[in-house]
Amino acid sequence: DGSRQMEHKSPQAAAMTRSGVSNSRAQQRRKAAVMTVTARLLLQAALLLVLLASPRNAVEAKGPNRKQRKAEAREKAVKFANMKAAGQDQVSMTKEAAELRSYELRKKKRKGILKRREASLAQVLFPGASPEEYHDREAVPAFVELVESKKTQLPFEFYDLPTCPEPAEKIQKRFRHRRNLGSRLMGHKLQMAPYAFPTKVSKPCTPLCVVEVAGKKLRWLRKLVDRQYRVHLTVDQLPVLMRSKELNYAVRGYPVGFKAPPSYTGLKEDEFYLYNHLKFTITYREEPAEFEGVRITGFDVHPVSIAHQFGDGTVDLETNLEAAGKKDGWSTCSPGGDSPVNEPETYLALRSGATGETMKILYSYEVNWIDSDIPWADRWDVYLVGSPDDEIHYFAIVNSLMIVVFLTGAVATIMIRTLKKDIAGYNEMQTLEEAQEETGWKLVHGDVFRPPQTHPMLLSVLVGTGAQIGSAFFITLLACMLRMLNPIKKGTALTAVIVLYVLCGGVGGYVSSRLYKFCDAKSWKRCTIATAIAFPGLIVSMIMVLNVFLTIVGAATAVSFLTLLLVFLMWGCVSTPLVFVGSYFGYRAEKVTVPTKTNQIARFVPEVPYYAAPPASVLIAGLLPFGSVCIELFFIMSALWLHQLYYIMGFLMAVLLILVATCAQVSVVMCYLQLCVEDHRWWWKSFLNCASSGFYLFLYSLWFLSSKLDLVGVLPVVVYLTYMSMISIAFGLMCGTVGYLSCFWFTRKIYGAVKVD
Repeated sequence: DGSRQMEHKSPQAAAMTRSGVSNSRAQQRRKAAVMTVTARLLLQAALLLVLLASPRNAVEAKGPNRKQRKAEAREKAVKFANMKAAGQDQVSMTKEAAELRSYELRKKKRKGILKRREASLAQVLFPGASPEEYHDREAVPAFVELVESKKTQLPFEFYDLPTCPEPAEKIQKRFRHRRNLGSRLMGHKLQMAPYAFPTKVSKPCTPLCVVEVAGKKLRWLRKLVDRQYRVHLTVDQLPVLMRSKELNYAVRGYPVGFKAPPSYTGLKEDEFYLYNHLKFTITYREEPAEFEGVRITGFDVHPVSIAHQFGDGTVDLETNLEAAGKKDGWSTCSPGGDSPVNEPETYLALRSGATGETMKILYSYEVNWIDSDIPWADRWDVYLVGSPDDEIHYFAIVNSLMIVVFLTGAVATIMIRTLKKDIAGYNEMQTLEEAQEETGWKLVHGDVFRPPQTHPMLLSVLVGTGAQIGSAFFITLLACMLRMLNPIKKGTALTAVIVLYVLCGGVGGYVSSRLYKFCDAKSWKRCTIATAIAFPGLIVSMIMVLNVFLTIVGAATAVSFLTLLLVFLMWGCVSTPLVFVGSYFGYRAEKVTVPTKTNQIARFVPEVPYYAAPPASVLIAGLLPFGSVCIELFFIMSALWLHQLYYIMGFLMAVLLILVATCAQVSVVMCYLQLCVEDHRWWWKSFLNCASSGFYLFLYSLWFLSSKLDLVGVLPVVVYLTYMSMISIAFGLMCGTVGYLSCFWFTRKIYGAVKVD
């Protein structure tokens, strides 16, 4: 009985145990459910707070900021307009002038392609550059650059002038710059100036040297003054400026001298005067809490013409009087005397004595260091005052885009409506009678891919050369946009173009060989050699002939023998082998396939309308590509020949892409019109239609010469026309190549869509 009772109790106990476990689990589930609900309620409450509070706060924060920005912009516009109306200048080193400059150049102080960020001009012009700091009495090196004139394109070196000799000390290592190939071809050379600028050490009138001038040298100096040559110096990479607060202008460099008309001097002819005393002003910023030493923020000069009074003592000619410690003996330039000023009675006239004796010139200078609040990053603002706004470049691009849109519409009409309708009609022709009655561009399907019968090698060489030039120019612009190159640094862009043209020799060889192989020609060695030497040989020959005349007149742009040898080595040892390598792969590649077979006998070409035949078609087609770049071309020409700054490579890349699109579309339209009149000889015409843009570029250079340049003498005009002819030839070859390749693609595309028996 006891055991039975135990047996009866054990199931009850198990049931009670199971019920207890289930109750505990239920309690846990209830707790978890309560916690989940609580968490959801808290999350919903938080979201509700975000929805109720955050948008209102965001709107309240966003609205006033936008209004504040607009209000601040209006206030600034009114403020600076009132400042300009009150006669505030933009070129002086005052705080008000700096603020006005910064406001006028606010659109230039941005960098970036898609998102334009605020930046200083130092970051835009010289990305990655860091300021130099100088300690008290530390020597600040000054360098002389070329002596140039807008009236001639014949610069001279500073020490070619009758001036003080070059200092003997060497350039410090941190200020040295290795001359690249472009700077050598342009004649730029880093030379120490004869002036000394210890940091924060102002100098009164300091005699520098005495030079004797007579005969041929004196006549040459008068000619330099007459042709408005200017001397360029740099301190801490800042070009020297002549400023005028009253006239509100700032110009780089200072003139060699000035010319006075007879109405001013009372003489029978013009009189020439020399600036032989220079008043330098160096502004600097000193902020011990931010950096040690001083940073240079401005470098100005005020030239003075003064006939110094010589004493009785003898002076060694062409020796540095400052280094020798000889400061006495001149009443007009003594340590405790007055500073020389420009007075008509004391001007230094460039003429020899009455009996023909030599003319003695005393060169002198003075230095004034001035503390300024202008930051180092804004010191380049004054150099771009008066330069064209970026909106003009935008207008140029919009003008080019309008031409592209117009041509895109024409091409779309041809490709979508006309060609689609023609192809559908041709493909639906079933009977022989219908096929015999076909008209239009399909009639020449058996001749459209007939290789050119006249000079196929020359055409292949020209197209290959144009592809090489276009590749080099595109990669150069791309490197400038990616900040791998700085076009502001002298000779950098020219060096990049030359080096990349040499390295792109494989592109030229490959393109010319593929086209020449398509023409079933056999003289592949001759084609490859012509591709390697034709265009470079022409350019080098023109430079060498011009270099003879530049050497005779002693111009700084006369290229030395070593530089010419370097160019020849790059041409013969790098470019030519690469052209052969490209040709090797081009001839090994499969022949370009075409969708139709070529008839054995060429089809008769009927008389074509005037607009589809040269020279009318060539002149009409070349006008549109040139028109797409003519506005931007003005700024490029001004940078080349008027010594203006051009640094907006993004705009230039956009213009290049627009030019390529324009050339491609113009060539397609002209090719379609030509095929519609049953003229299958499109090879040369497709190249010449766009290559004529180079002819328009040369005509534009003639207009620029007559209207914007005031060149004096025959040789400056010859120099200008020689270089512009080189640029026009390269431009024409590049545009012609784009047109030719576009037409080749177009013809293969449309005839591949037609069923041909």
